[in-house]
Amino acid sequence: MSYVRLINVTKRFGMVKAVDSLNLNIERGECFSLLGPSGCGKTTTLRMVAGFEDLDEGEIHVGDRLLSSKAKNFYLPPEKRHFGMVFQAFAVWPHLSVYENVAFPLRIQRMGKAELEQRTKDALLSTNLWGVADGSPEDLSGGGKQRVALARALAINPDVMLLDEPLSSLDPHLREEMRFEIKDLQKKYGFAIIYVTHDQSEAMALSDRIMVMKSGVVQQIDSPLNIYSSPANKFVFNFIGLSNFLDVSALGNGQYTVEGSNTSLPTSLVPPREKAAPKLSLASRPSEIDFTTEGGILGTVRRKSFLGEVIDYQVDVGGQTVRVQKGRREAGPNVGEACGLHLLRPHWYGIEE
Repeated sequence: MSYVRLINVTKRFGMVKAVDSLNLNIERGECFSLLGPSGCGKTTTLRMVAGFEDLDEGEIHVGDRLLSSKAKNFYLPPEKRHFGMVFQAFAVWPHLSVYENVAFPLRIQRMGKAELEQRTKDALLSTNLWGVADGSPEDLSGGGKQRVALARALAINPDVMLLDEPLSSLDPHLREEMRFEIKDLQKKYGFAIIYVTHDQSEAMALSDRIMVMKSGVVQQIDSPLNIYSSPANKFVFNFIGLSNFLDVSALGNGQYTVEGSNTSLPTSLVPPREKAAPKLSLASRPSEIDFTTEGGILGTVRRKSFLGEVIDYQVDVGGQTVRVQKGRREAGPNVGEACGLHLLRPHWYGIEE
């Protein structure tokens, strides 16, 4: 049996369904990310699991414990759910030392002195804060303050760790460093993590599985690799990573042309039979396109930008723009030159999908 279970969970705000009939299973020790644009329902889902929002329909279970059930009129308050939670804001108390920031929730529980001291020390050691335990959190960097929040959540030995965009206020270097630290802590303690973010790279780096949401509805639940390489629909393809979409029209006999262009697509570039339609959207990743001198989709380079390790090309194809990214050491066309594009992994979607 899965450890965290959401069964037909729905949450409404007025006439708007923020979360619509969500069914979700998360295993013990799994890092599970909720990913999607602002307003998709990911934070509302996390808040229902935490107990900060009651649900309108469905049930939430952790292990053999029922946390919320509208039908059974049962709701367990947040302080009794035994979850650790870290927010986007650092949420440290400046008038308390680093040690007391971490120990405070344990004092509220009236924990014995010896156990309180041991748990606080262990949490501070795990987050590399023992050396500054007597100092003020105000003297720490943003990453240090977020470590204090992590240590405080760890000290209660949580069943589940809930993280709501905890790294979004950090600079890119610290953000990357903290990703690895969070993953190391999860491996050490073995708790489940439910991680809310809109940062795709963050979700990819941390997660065992990712759920992509749109307007309160699940679009796909899968491994990071499958989310990226085998997106369930056009929305997921567009949301995850860089993407290109070309509108194409059928010519007959299985051939297609890019709208706005007089050139038909290569005979090898045809949609699967089940996807065939008069008009389609041909999708590709900028990193999965090669330049070719024979065949390919014909276009003209309009812009060429140096981005460090890659060169970013913008190619005009019948008035539509295709981005291509190649390594800086690879030869490529110059601005104004005609070129052919070979799509290594094309995806086909309906125009209105």
